[in-house]
Amino acid sequence: MKPLSHYLRYLALIVSLLFLAACSEGEDHAAKTASITTLDVYKSRTCQCCQQWIQHMENTGFETKIHHPADLNRVKDDHGIAPEYQSCHTAVTSDGYVFEGHIPARFVQQFLENPPAGAIGLSVPGMPAGSPGMEMGDRFMPYQVWLLKKDGSAEVFASVDSRDQQ
Repeated sequence: MKPLSHYLRYLALIVSLLFLAACSEGEDHAAKTASITTLDVYKSRTCQCCQQWIQHMENTGFETKIHHPADLNRVKDDHGIAPEYQSCHTAVTSDGYVFEGHIPARFVQQFLENPPAGAIGLSVPGMPAGSPGMEMGDRFMPYQVWLLKKDGSAEVFASVDSRDQQ
């Protein structure tokens, strides 16, 4: 039978390894935190659905800075968002990518992980019922997420046919 000190050393080794693993996980968390995307969100002071979309984005790990410009349409024009792709708020990353309207966070993240060449951002025109920030009980209206391009054109980035696809 081995002496008790042998088992205590073994226990100390296990505790040390667990501590190192926890520290390593903390470093990974710190690295992820350092890469959090901040969105400058331009919206009307009174728009509650915009505030709910902002909460959706924050709940999924984005940071936001809210701005209430005197001329929201100018912000959209300055960022190249054609009228047919506009909605009630515009979010802009530090890299200049734009996210117009009630886009689910998962598509914003997908876009940012690998921005398509020639793209300026994404848009969900209008305010589709059931989209993030536009929840209305059980109501849901299928919608498309548009990829906006520098040349002014757009193409479908994603089709959202059910609440579960958000």
